Amino acid sequence: MKYLVTGVTGLLGNNVVRALVGAGEPVRVLVRASSDPRPLEGLNVERASGDVRDAAAVAAACQGVDVVIHSAGHVHIGWTQLREHLDINVEGTRNVAQAARSAGAKLVQVSSVNALGLGPLMKPADETSAQPGIVECPYVVTKREGERVVLDEVGRGLAATIVNPGFMLGPWDWKPSSGKMLLQVTKFAPLAPLGAASFCDVRDVAAGTIAAASRGKSGERYILAGHNLGYWAAWKQMAAMVGKRGPLLPMGPLFRAASLPVLEIHRRVTRREGDANSATLMMGRQEHCFSSRKAEQELGYRIRPLAETLADTMAWFRERGYV
Repeated sequence: MKYLVTGVTGLLGNNVVRALVGAGEPVRVLVRASSDPRPLEGLNVERASGDVRDAAAVAAACQGVDVVIHSAGHVHIGWTQLREHLDINVEGTRNVAQAARSAGAKLVQVSSVNALGLGPLMKPADETSAQPGIVECPYVVTKREGERVVLDEVGRGLAATIVNPGFMLGPWDWKPSSGKMLLQVTKFAPLAPLGAASFCDVRDVAAGTIAAASRGKSGERYILAGHNLGYWAAWKQMAAMVGKRGPLLPMGPLFRAASLPVLEIHRRVTRREGDANSATLMMGRQEHCFSSRKAEQELGYRIRPLAETLADTMAWFRERGYV
């Protein structure tokens, strides 16, 4: 099969491309001219120049491929950048889904467990049992809407499967994206959120995403998650890996009460919103824990030990000078 992959300079997209190339599969990538060239250096791929927001470029890139893996997305946990989230996560996804349907290709849509809702640490959710109440920031809302766009196209004849990754860590995190958490915790993080997440290896998620192309059922979702842990326990493990004690105190109600107004005032005064903002603070106290049982049974999804993921991720960052 010939694959088209979007989002190839991102953490998951780059790992998907490397797994496909390593398996000898023909791969075309959709990449912007302004993108960082490092993620694709030395990889035997066919390049199509374009942006998912450009319907004509997407349609041209989809011609002659059997599978489209759409991992491009705009990710910012916060209250700003709504226009960017809508343009990329919703309208960009619409362009890809329509082009895949017109080309007769199967689509694997990369979403997020955040699009499903919340999952308690003591009773992780599956594809149908997620709970309401997740912080409705633009990223969450547009990832959910992107799924609706894909399912609408399924109703028009598109063969498409949706995968919902958990919190991914692993090598080839060029920006870095979620790896920023690991870098910060192993440097200095005295306070830990009280929530929880499902920590998974991006290489496992890449394998599950590729498996969804051949084994996933059209119109179905598959959670590709991992180890369900509270941030306190996960951050302690991250810090211990580099010989540090880790967080000393939780981000309890008093911390949140004092921090939320300060973060909001800063955003309104400066008209800028960094990674630390009221949305991330609120998300950090929620539990995002999920079961991958369906993917394990139907896709052959496997979850490697978290210690292996953390060690390999840190080694990759060290090798490339991030640490």
